[in-house]
Amino acid sequence: MGSFRAAPGRGPCDGGRAAGHPGGHSGTHPADTHTSPSPPVCVCPPVSARPPFSTGRRAGPVHAVVTRRPGEAAVRSVRAVRGYGPARSGARAHRAPGGETPDREGAVPTDAADFDVVIVGAGAAGLSLAHHLCAPGGRTPLSVALVDAPPGPLRPPPRTWCFWERAAGPYDGALTASWSRLRVRPADGDAVTADLPELRYKMLRSDAFEALVGRRLSGSPGLRRTAATVESVRDLPGGGAEVIGRDAAGDRVALRGRHVFDSRPPRLLPPARTTLLQHFSGWFVRTERPVFDRAVAELMDFRTPRPARGLSFGYVLPMDAHTALVEYTEFSPAPLTADAYRRALDHYTRDVLRLGAFEVTATEHGAIPMTDGRFPRRTGRSSYRIGTAGGATRPSTGYTFAAVQRQSRAIAAALRAGRPLRVPPAHSARSRAMDAVMLRALDTSRIDGSDFFGRLFRGVPAERLLTFLDGGSRWYEDLLVGVRTPVGPMLRTVAELPFTPRRPSRPLPPPPSGPEERST
Repeated sequence: MGSFRAAPGRGPCDGGRAAGHPGGHSGTHPADTHTSPSPPVCVCPPVSARPPFSTGRRAGPVHAVVTRRPGEAAVRSVRAVRGYGPARSGARAHRAPGGETPDREGAVPTDAADFDVVIVGAGAAGLSLAHHLCAPGGRTPLSVALVDAPPGPLRPPPRTWCFWERAAGPYDGALTASWSRLRVRPADGDAVTADLPELRYKMLRSDAFEALVGRRLSGSPGLRRTAATVESVRDLPGGGAEVIGRDAAGDRVALRGRHVFDSRPPRLLPPARTTLLQHFSGWFVRTERPVFDRAVAELMDFRTPRPARGLSFGYVLPMDAHTALVEYTEFSPAPLTADAYRRALDHYTRDVLRLGAFEVTATEHGAIPMTDGRFPRRTGRSSYRIGTAGGATRPSTGYTFAAVQRQSRAIAAALRAGRPLRVPPAHSARSRAMDAVMLRALDTSRIDGSDFFGRLFRGVPAERLLTFLDGGSRWYEDLLVGVRTPVGPMLRTVAELPFTPRRPSRPLPPPPSGPEERST
C-alpha cells in the first residue's frame, strides 16, 4: 500500500478530525490490514460521535487507518468503508498509476483521499477559488484540498497583479498601492490624464495576496493544503477525478475529488487566427531625487521604439515620489533577450523618464498569451481549467485577476448552494469577438497601437472605457467605444476574420529572462 504524505501539520487525521473532511471519522477496512502482523490502530473517535461524510458519489464514514509492520513507520490511508470492498470473484484487477492494485475493477488506489473539490495550483486562480469555497456560510459545507508545488523552481517568483474595482475590495489589506487617476501618453507625448471618480486602479503583489488569503484559510476546517508536484489529472470510472503527484520527498500523493480544478499554466496555446504575447520586464527603482507623481499611474507610455510587429510602451506604478515599478512592455510574437530588455529599460528610464541616479531593488518579468484561440474550460467529466489556462486572461489587454475573481465566485456559489456546476466563461462571446478583431488589426499593422489607445482614452470617459475593457459594458456602449477607433481598418478586419484559418496549437514560450539588476 502506498504512503500518503501531506504538508506538515495537516495529515489526513489531526486531533480526531480529518483535515478536509468535516465530520470525518477514522476506523479500519479489512483490505487495509490483512498484511499487518499487529492490529491496526484507530486514531479517531467512534463512528457514532460524528456524522457521515459524502463526496456526492457515495456516502459513508471516512476512516483513517494506521498500520504498522516490524521496522517500518506508520502508513496512513484515507478511504471510505462502503463502496470499495474486496475484488469480486473472477474480476480482473486493474493496476493504478504508481503500481497499486485497486480493491475491485474501476476502484482507485487505497492511498487516495476524498474531497468535494481538489484545486491544483495555489496562485491567483487556485487561492481565489479556495478562498471563495471556504468562506463562511453556504448551504453545503465543502471539503477542499489545495495542492501547491513544493518550494523550489516550480514555484514562481513574486509577481504583480493589477486590476480595477469600485471602492473597497476583499484584498485591500494586501495592496501595495492604488490610484484614482490614470495617464496614457501617445507617441507624440500629448498626455491624456483621466480621473476615476468611482473606480480605483489597484496594485497587488502575489506574496502579500498569498499571505492574506493564507491567514483567512488557516481557520477553515474543510481545507487541507498539500505540497506536491502534480503529474496527472484523470477522470475516474465511477465519477469524480483523481490527482496524482509526488511530494518533496518523492513519495506518491493521490487525491480524489468530486470536482478537480487545475490552475497550472497551459503547456500549449490553442489553435488561433492571431497569437501575440504581452511580454515585459521591469525594475522596482528608488531614485535619489523625487521624480514620481504618487497620485497618477502611467498606464501606457508610447514614447518607446515601435517593434516590427505589434506595439511597445512603458508602464509606471509609483508608490511614492522616490519609488516605483517601471516596466517595458511589448505586444509582439515573441519575447526578447535579457540584453534587449536591459537596453529598452535603460533607454526608457534614462532618456524618456530622465530619472537621474537610481537603485534597482528588485526585478520582474513575464509573458502573457494574447490570442483569439479558445481555451477549454472543461478537460473531463469532473476536471476543469481555471485561470489563464481556462481563458481568464482578456485577449486584448492581458488583464486576468478580475476575471479570475468573477469565475471563482460563480463556481463557489454553485457548489456551496448544491447546484449543478457550470463553469462560466470569463469573458463574453461579444468581448472575445471584439478582441479577435483588435488583435488581428494590430498584428497585421492595419492600426498603430499608440494611435489606437490614444483615441480611446481621448474619446471615451475613463470609467466607461475600463468597464468596457472588463467586459461589463452593454452592446450599445460597445458601439460607442467602437466608433472612437480607426473604423476603416477595423471593418476590413471584421470582413477578413471569418475566412482566416486557425493555426495549429503551439507551445507557450517560457517566461523571458529578465535583465540584470543594476544602478544607474
